[in-house]
Amino acid sequence: MSLAFFKALSDETRLRLIHILLHYELSVNELVRILDMGQSRVSRHLKILTEAGLLSSRRDGLWVFYAATPVGQAHDFLQAITPFMPADAAMRADMGMAAHILEERARKTRQFFNAIAEDWDELNHEVLEDFDLPGRVAAAVPQQCRTAVDLGCGTGAVLARLLPRAGNVIGVDGSARMLEICRRRLEGEGVPESRYSLRIGELDHLPLRDHEADFACINLVLHHLSEPAGALAEAHRILAPGGRLLVADFLRHNDETMRSRYGDRWLGFALETLTEHLQSAGFVLTGNEQSTVGRHLQLVLLTAEARAARPI
Repeated sequence: MSLAFFKALSDETRLRLIHILLHYELSVNELVRILDMGQSRVSRHLKILTEAGLLSSRRDGLWVFYAATPVGQAHDFLQAITPFMPADAAMRADMGMAAHILEERARKTRQFFNAIAEDWDELNHEVLEDFDLPGRVAAAVPQQCRTAVDLGCGTGAVLARLLPRAGNVIGVDGSARMLEICRRRLEGEGVPESRYSLRIGELDHLPLRDHEADFACINLVLHHLSEPAGALAEAHRILAPGGRLLVADFLRHNDETMRSRYGDRWLGFALETLTEHLQSAGFVLTGNEQSTVGRHLQLVLLTAEARAARPI
């Protein structure tokens, strides 16, 4: 097995690919941009590494993503040789370009949501139809909740429904335009400014203190993020021990129009993937509810409790 691994890595381009994919999960087109090579050449090298077991691939609709194999002998092998792969100039440039691509992803997402903010409630209704997501989220808030947080609060439809259930509420979103509409909504409903706080920020680096909240929700947001697991880890950080999290998102589907019309990056998630992300972040799953909504999509609502400390 080791001979096959060494043989697969006996090429400078494949070494560069492994170095990149030890740090990021990227699509073929993104790897083509980073390496500045033709797609057929990059695909050939990816095939060799995948057949050797050093890379894993994941299909999401029409897109295929690659990453270093996360478990098993191949993973152990890569971890063992990583100290002997010092980054040269080309590898450092690769990492810089990969970071730029991730920043570009986030910027495009912000631009998209700023552009469609005024129409977001209507777009949400197209997908959810008569499903009362704000009501379901509000019903999950525990009694005697001091602070409830809506992560990716958008225009504030859920945030407004959290107010009767919590002492104060915090809304976080990466789109300044969304937060402006959210503020207008709350002001229009006569909510005192002392009852809410709206904060701009990314969900993988939340503008909240450790253990600041008793309840948090993240609704139809994870499928827009490059790294959903990072957002769930941050949700754990800002929740008090025993705090409750509600995640609402779509199960895996193949509706490619969700990318262009709604800005989705992921075409839903396997339930096992969401569960693993929650457990890795330090949560214990306590509830699982599934419903069919518009476009024949399956919506899953997962509730989880934050353990006192994340697992090591």
